[in-house]
Amino acid sequence: MKIKEIIQAIEQFAPLQYQESYDNAGLIFGRADVEVTNALLTLDATEAVVDEAIEKGCNLVIAHHPIVFGGLKKINGNNYVERVAIKAIKHDIAVYAAHTNLDNVRNGVCAQMAGKLGLEQTRVLQPKKGLLKKLFTFVPSADVETVRAALFEAGAGHIGNYSECSFNATGEGSFKGAEGTDPYVGTPGKRHFEAEIKLEVIFPVYLEGKILQALLSSHPYEEVAYDVVSLDNAYQQVGSGLVGILPEAMEELEFLQFVKEQFRTGCVKYTPLRGRSVKKVALCGGAGSFLLKQAISAGADAYISSDFKYHEFFDADNQLIIADVGHFESEQFTVELFYHILTEKFRNFAPLKSTIKTNPVNYL
Repeated sequence: MKIKEIIQAIEQFAPLQYQESYDNAGLIFGRADVEVTNALLTLDATEAVVDEAIEKGCNLVIAHHPIVFGGLKKINGNNYVERVAIKAIKHDIAVYAAHTNLDNVRNGVCAQMAGKLGLEQTRVLQPKKGLLKKLFTFVPSADVETVRAALFEAGAGHIGNYSECSFNATGEGSFKGAEGTDPYVGTPGKRHFEAEIKLEVIFPVYLEGKILQALLSSHPYEEVAYDVVSLDNAYQQVGSGLVGILPEAMEELEFLQFVKEQFRTGCVKYTPLRGRSVKKVALCGGAGSFLLKQAISAGADAYISSDFKYHEFFDADNQLIIADVGHFESEQFTVELFYHILTEKFRNFAPLKSTIKTNPVNYL
């Protein structure tokens, strides 16, 4: 199996198009056409992790955080990023990262956090816009089911928890083939009218190439008429953070202790208690202060994330409890997610989980 097959499995789960503009997810070092000896899963691709990969015979490191965010102008080993680059390249170890694309998918990093708390009825806290398109095409009535099935098979027609969603409008189309054409119906040089179905389906932008290929290969016309338009709809399956419901309400200190235990953290920084039970919980892996207003608007009793600055704790304004569990602690279960994705896709592949704790923060 080649590295590119591993990458395809991860990006099928979390397409690169879902990463934030500042991010650098994808293959950082190495070639995708190389055979995989084994993969080492980690949160951070540090020097110690690369050493572990060398020791364990892994030529692929899969990390959540990209080791390179900006361009490297010099690689002299003057900092840990440059040293990782030198060591990985010297030992033919590829380094791949799935970062905010894995954060933003509905069943990604935040879902791992929610699972540790047993949250139910979860939904994306801040769905993203600009990720959906709609296809309009015109198909002879007798062939519309063939085209529809091909589009569904390619991934079109999903709206929330519903699949195979489409819309038909009956009409009549006209066309005249030029000399040398071979029309499916009608005669070249003569205007022809045909009973057609206008077929509409929605699809995520990253599937556009696959959708159009399915359309063109299944449609009977020599020249296929279609329109693709961008939608401003929020994509409810992709975005930042999650919000859900605890199976049973908990007292505030009981809840915070539960969070501390589940996230295996040495410290939970939290805002003043409100004297109310906790039932609805919002959360976001990594630095999540940017979602505080959304958590409040969602009616959350508590918001779990990390990297809040001093003055940002005031912004809770007694409307919920902020529980800052630490950056590493909020994302540590990403390794489990990588393992699940790969073992579900490749039943005979057993990637290794790194034993290196890469958290640079310690608690006394």
